[in-house]
Amino acid sequence: MEYVTAVPHPRTPDAGPGRSHGRRSLALALLSGALGAAVALLATRQEWSEGTATVAGGAFPLTARGSDVTGVPAALAIVGLAALVAVFAVRGAGRLAVAGLLALCGAGTVAAAVAGALDSSALDDKAVRAAGDTSATVDALTHTAWPYAAAVGGLLLLLAGLLALRYGRLWPAMSGRYERDGTPRPRRRERPVDPDRPEDLWKALDRGEDPTGA
Repeated sequence: MEYVTAVPHPRTPDAGPGRSHGRRSLALALLSGALGAAVALLATRQEWSEGTATVAGGAFPLTARGSDVTGVPAALAIVGLAALVAVFAVRGAGRLAVAGLLALCGAGTVAAAVAGALDSSALDDKAVRAAGDTSATVDALTHTAWPYAAAVGGLLLLLAGLLALRYGRLWPAMSGRYERDGTPRPRRRERPVDPDRPEDLWKALDRGEDPTGA
């Protein structure tokens, strides 16, 4: 009696480490990009600095939100979020370009947030308006941690961009009406119009067809 030994089939390339890395990097990029944009936008709505101005011989408290100091982090966060979505709408060189834009948005957000953490011009302008004196400046200036929170959001956007640059070629793209070779998918064949069915006549008219066949 002969025995047949079963030979295991080799694993397909789709189950290799490349696909696994693509899935993990995709999930990490989506999470870090969305979270980074949300943190940056939230941080710009909070108080970044506070101080006092001398008005009529007394101390007048002043505060400045992130949007008062600079509008760059919020703008770059919105652009970065749009770039994160656009990464999946393009392929090849277009995907690399969008991924580069996403990384630049993250780096720009970090730079603008750190610069804003040391800025006092927004409070100085408020001191001038409060005192009615162009030479007035803010006293007892302090900064909160929110500018650095915005910088953390920028770092997360930067991470998403770097992941897209490194692993973006392994990520899927948005499915559309076209196949991989660029040819349009065949349209589903419509059922012939039955002149005895009013609903078929209306559907034909909606499609711009002549239901009478004339």
